[in-house]
Amino acid sequence: MFHSQWLDARRRVVAAGAALALAFAGGAVAAGPVSADPRAVDKTPTATGYGGAVSTVDPEASAAALEVLRKGGNAVDAAVAAAATLGVTEPYSAGVGGGGYFVYYDAKSGKVSTIDGRETAPAGIKHDAFIDPATGKPYNFTPELVTSGVSVGVPGTLATWQRALDRWGTLSLGEALRPATKVADRGFVVDETFRQQTLDNKARFEAFPATSNLFLPGGDAPKVGSIFQNHDLAATYRMLSKEGPAGFYSGQLASEIAATVQNPPKTATTTLPVPAGSMTTADLAAYTALDQAPTHVNYRGYDVYGKAPSSSGGTTIGEALNILEPFNLSSMTVPDALHHYLSASALAFADRGKYVGDPDFVNVPQNALLDPVFGKERACLIDPLHAAATPYPAGDVTNYDGVCPASAAPLAEKKDTENISTTNLSVADKWGNVVEYTLTIEQTGGSGMVVPGRGFLLNNELTDFSAVWSASDPNRIEPGKRPRSSMSPTIILKEGKPWLALGSPGGSTIITTVLQTIVNRVDLGMTTPEALAAPRASDRNFADSSGKAYVTAEPGFIDKYGTGLSPYGYVLKPSGDAFTSAAEIGAETAIEFLPNGQMLAAAEPVRRGGGSAMVLKTSP
Repeated sequence: MFHSQWLDARRRVVAAGAALALAFAGGAVAAGPVSADPRAVDKTPTATGYGGAVSTVDPEASAAALEVLRKGGNAVDAAVAAAATLGVTEPYSAGVGGGGYFVYYDAKSGKVSTIDGRETAPAGIKHDAFIDPATGKPYNFTPELVTSGVSVGVPGTLATWQRALDRWGTLSLGEALRPATKVADRGFVVDETFRQQTLDNKARFEAFPATSNLFLPGGDAPKVGSIFQNHDLAATYRMLSKEGPAGFYSGQLASEIAATVQNPPKTATTTLPVPAGSMTTADLAAYTALDQAPTHVNYRGYDVYGKAPSSSGGTTIGEALNILEPFNLSSMTVPDALHHYLSASALAFADRGKYVGDPDFVNVPQNALLDPVFGKERACLIDPLHAAATPYPAGDVTNYDGVCPASAAPLAEKKDTENISTTNLSVADKWGNVVEYTLTIEQTGGSGMVVPGRGFLLNNELTDFSAVWSASDPNRIEPGKRPRSSMSPTIILKEGKPWLALGSPGGSTIITTVLQTIVNRVDLGMTTPEALAAPRASDRNFADSSGKAYVTAEPGFIDKYGTGLSPYGYVLKPSGDAFTSAAEIGAETAIEFLPNGQMLAAAEPVRRGGGSAMVLKTSP
């Protein structure tokens, strides 16, 4: 099989050039079938081999990363190349108009480091920014608030790429952008996911001439099988290759971004209000991607590293694992183990809502939230026979000793408004360096606004703030603040060496997706591909209109486990994105490091049309 794949890859290189072909050299091969069209690469969700590995949602992005690895680049170089390519092929989920979190394991030092590239609120934002002056009430979340200038945060993605390359990479920004620039110019084959996401956003995209001209040519979404090219984005990438981040955060492009936010270029016929924002060129010039220490907990002998606030991913996953630590899940029935997973998730989400925000503005009790003693005390609230009938209160982070019963703090004030559309990538190189990177523009399609002539969408990340301002809310709007995120790029070490790297999109369900996958792999004995493919449920401590707690679950989870969980009293509500046609939770990528030196790259087999896993070589 691999010989035929090698021949297919060889033919593709001859036909389309080596830049984005599935890599081969000296026996190197990307595992997976190759399409006859040089711009179409079939997706393979699992690949096992040596010398480097990559997993993304998109085969073009995976191929770009693998090509960088083949040419001697490291995991950071390859991750930036893949991320830039996702900005071309997954423009509704990622791009230079957004932000994200970058987690890196350095093989030489054995240390995990992170970069916070989250978007920031402009200096001129007001506490009532999301209140409609005509009604005195918050704007409807969708499509009104998400389709706006006021929802746009100062983008952090390009600054993150440059910071990562400066700290750990070997390529220049221009070299890392080269594969994505080629894909933008030559185009890629439109699949069903791209067309459907475009159609889901048709009314929003039609509100802006620059957006509709790019994504709705002739008034319709690009057809499945057609070639989508983005020459404006290619030109933007070429400009950034020469000018670097200064070309984005200052100068003409910065002026154009600020003008788009302050005066959204909408059509005369749209009925959407499109509230204007306040971002200025000074806000862009002041942006900094932050170096940050990771979160860390030990779970059953594994060292789990994640992203600290402004992300809530590392603290919430870490706390939930600490809550689960006293229980022997592997000896339980599957429904009983799932009951404990769901309860631990709900408890950790109670504390997330109460305590976690941007640490530059909020005193986040991170040490307490990640303290195993606090986790043990929170575990006391899990009833072994019953699900919680109402949402859990937050724990008292100032007074805990691990002894039951525990005191409680008031409930958090709000539900989450994070949208599901984000993307994640996993990369490892032959030296043992590992990158886990989650990036986003928030809504599927972001704010809906393409910067005219530049080929990329601006984010709507500020909708992750609470809509109504409250002094007690850690996620309240403040100038310069980073909204709380759930992005959870995670690297797990075993005896000091990489064992598993994983992450996912999915708004606040990112946390539960990563947590459930860890439980699946560590406690329930699944392989990594099985752990990713398993049906998911997400308990985020939510209540319905009557105050009763409920769990969001994929239909497949309800079909498989609903009967077994029924005796516990769970209310399982079928998942379904309120903004698109999707009914999936997450779209994960992962790399596991096997004992024999092999790397197992894994992606979704079905969700979002399936992901793309590749390895550099299939033999040592």
